[in-house]
Amino acid sequence: MQYIKITENGIHIVFGITEKNQIKLLHFSHAQFRETDLCRVGPECKAEDRVRKEQFLEEAFQLVQANLSGYNRPYEKHGNKHIVTAPGYLFTYVGMEDTENDTGRRLVITQEDREVTHTRVETVMQFYRGTSVVRMYNRIYNEGEETQTLEYLSSFCYTGIEKEGGSSSDEKMRVMIPYNGWQKEMSLREYTFGDLGFAQTQPGVYQRTSQVLEITNTGNWSSKKYLPLGYVENREAHTGLFWQIEHNGSWHYEIGDQNTHFYLCVSGPTEVQSHWFKQLKPGESFTSVPVAVGVSSDSFEEAMGELTKYRRLIRRPNRDDETLPVIFNDYMNCLFGDPTTEKELPLIDAAAECGCEYYVIDAGWYAPGEWWDSVGEWQECRERFPGGIKEVTEYIRKKGMIPGVWLELEVMGINCEKAKKAPDDWFFVRHGTRVYDRSRYQLDFRNPQVIAHVNEVIDRVVGEYGVGYIKMDYNIEPGIGTELNADSVGQGMLEHERAYLAWLDDVFARYPELVIENCSSGGLRIDYALLSRYSIQSTSDQEDYRNYATIAANAVAGVTPEQAAVWSYPMRLTGEGKDGREEVIYNMINAMLLRIHQSGHLAELSAERTALVKEGIACYKQIRQDIRQALPFWPLGTADNQDQWVCAGLKTEDKAYLAVWKRQMTGKTDNRRSILQEGSAPQENLWEIPLGSLPFAREGLQVKLLYPEEEQVPYELCSDVLRVCLEQPVMARLFVIMKK
Repeated sequence: MQYIKITENGIHIVFGITEKNQIKLLHFSHAQFRETDLCRVGPECKAEDRVRKEQFLEEAFQLVQANLSGYNRPYEKHGNKHIVTAPGYLFTYVGMEDTENDTGRRLVITQEDREVTHTRVETVMQFYRGTSVVRMYNRIYNEGEETQTLEYLSSFCYTGIEKEGGSSSDEKMRVMIPYNGWQKEMSLREYTFGDLGFAQTQPGVYQRTSQVLEITNTGNWSSKKYLPLGYVENREAHTGLFWQIEHNGSWHYEIGDQNTHFYLCVSGPTEVQSHWFKQLKPGESFTSVPVAVGVSSDSFEEAMGELTKYRRLIRRPNRDDETLPVIFNDYMNCLFGDPTTEKELPLIDAAAECGCEYYVIDAGWYAPGEWWDSVGEWQECRERFPGGIKEVTEYIRKKGMIPGVWLELEVMGINCEKAKKAPDDWFFVRHGTRVYDRSRYQLDFRNPQVIAHVNEVIDRVVGEYGVGYIKMDYNIEPGIGTELNADSVGQGMLEHERAYLAWLDDVFARYPELVIENCSSGGLRIDYALLSRYSIQSTSDQEDYRNYATIAANAVAGVTPEQAAVWSYPMRLTGEGKDGREEVIYNMINAMLLRIHQSGHLAELSAERTALVKEGIACYKQIRQDIRQALPFWPLGTADNQDQWVCAGLKTEDKAYLAVWKRQMTGKTDNRRSILQEGSAPQENLWEIPLGSLPFAREGLQVKLLYPEEEQVPYELCSDVLRVCLEQPVMARLFVIMKK
């Protein structure tokens, strides 16, 4: 076998060209390649096992999995696995183009099947200088004379994710699954391969099963169950592999076994999982959704740091992510979708006094009373705003802030007059009838009339109402797609989603300074198809500030810190005194290492509590230029809702910020707590946090309580361990850590 070895930005890639002129992806890792890891044969293996394993080198390690209807798949794949695809296993190697561009190195690998399906596939691999991540996608062409039906096309496929090291898969392999859900976003869980039902494998032991880990999203909420990313590590070899699917709809990845190895396949929609297929007529092509794949040591923190750097590189350049302005929004634990001029004016005064720089009028400004099923025209409601909404937006600007409004442009309520008059091809249709969810219809952005409608709304709110910020929400799930003008309902969905991205690109081309927030019932569309365009992301609709700490601590796994909007909503009904102050502090610290979405009834807070909000915002303005270039660190691992103690931080080369939360929670006991000096305080009030992993720790550390300055707590630094005492049941503090 002839090898092609690529080393770029710490990524070691090895391709093999077989005697049958097929290209194989043999290695994609932080570690160096060892040929002996490919197919180990133990000393007691029978001769037929050796032959079988040599054959496996021919059968497996496909660079691209592509499946067309009506062709044989001769090798054993077992169950739902997307391996041994046809023409995937039929492709032969044509060539590799290796060039440099403004971003970094770029490979284009071409394969073809001239004999059976008459298709050609190109694999594009774009490297990014400064990070160990490569962006990949595949494009398949029908070069024959017959229409072909494409059922599956991978964006990344790699066999041998466990191949380094001599111990069993259960001993050395770990998978991090990033669960996501409404009001419980960013819930990260680690599993062994055995936890997931895989048979334990020893190197050199031949086996194949039907078990496969399937992580799938089907629908238009791209992160309603999982974040579109994954991470797997080999603790013996000290390697990590991570991936991010950059698509705003249906996607799929799977991990399974194939003979002596485990494989990973990553893709967009599939026929089995997403009701997707695409007819490729002669001369037509199809491009898979892009995915980012990176390597690291066996450290989730390091992997997310590399992904953070990559996300910044692919994002649309914009001022919002450079300046990180503080945003007030009138919704959460405040007006809750019931705005009026009378209610807004005192809140505007209070937000300006506290130092907010944007002021967003959330849902309800366009209709009186109960408006949920009548939305769609987005005209100002004079019952709520007798002098017009521009009167309020001008008052916001007078107070030194930029005004914003809430929109949900992708839907129309079933009682919207415009929806009643519009033809069916404005909307998703299945089984001959409009698709609706929660009393709303889903608009189809492939329709030019729909684009004209939403452009009119954008032009009006920006031009007539004077807004500079739009909270773009999306609160329905239209399911598997639309049957109108599409080969399959999944393909109709995919075409709509790509049309929506093209529309966003056009909006930002026309209004480059406009800030648009990505929101979907909180964080149900956290994906970098959208976030490479939007500058800010709502992380949650979580209404309990104590639970929000978990989301805030884990948020940087899903989104860069400067794009991660977190609510801070001091409650007007909580007690005064120490408990009342601690609730405000906790709320502020939830948001202070990310993006502040200030809310709550600021105009009704006491002077003491208002001062804490003002101090928090002022402190944030002092550190936000560090936030936009910092990377995440979790000194004690990622957070869980049942943890009594939570901590997370951001680090630069010479400084770090650390948020520490304590809360009275029921459930499991936090076993990460350490026993400190006996007799100094009750054990449950003390915690120690190791800081030795910080890049400047060897030079010696110093720590300062950054916020709030006047609410000091006992803390000390012992070598590279921070010891903190928080005596109240619910407390939080923000520290800055520097080298001496």
